[in-house]
Amino acid sequence: MTIQDWTQNTEGLAYQACPACSAVWYFRRTFCPCCGDGAPQQRQAGGRGTVHALTLITRAPSEELRAFAPYVIALVDTDEGFRVMAHAEQDLRIGERVQCRFARIADRLVPRFEKTTS
Repeated sequence: MTIQDWTQNTEGLAYQACPACSAVWYFRRTFCPCCGDGAPQQRQAGGRGTVHALTLITRAPSEELRAFAPYVIALVDTDEGFRVMAHAEQDLRIGERVQCRFARIADRLVPRFEKTTS
């Protein structure tokens, strides 16, 4: 099975898991940040989660993003157990269930969370 990941310009969220201690995390590493095991596994996330926090960005950090401001950045606790930061719908609330979709922003494929009923 090929792992899809937006950082590789494919629509998907990839994460890592430790076979030794069962820890999960989002940023790729060559070792487990919990126990130090050197054989983390790459896994495909389903893209569903719960909103943990939201921030409205009114001043874009670059000229590329200025046309998109204001926009919302969300911290989402995924069903797999890791936390991810991504763009989000403006009307989301903390505690709501979301699904990851993907959008082109400033010519880059980025994850974007939207409300879901499940």
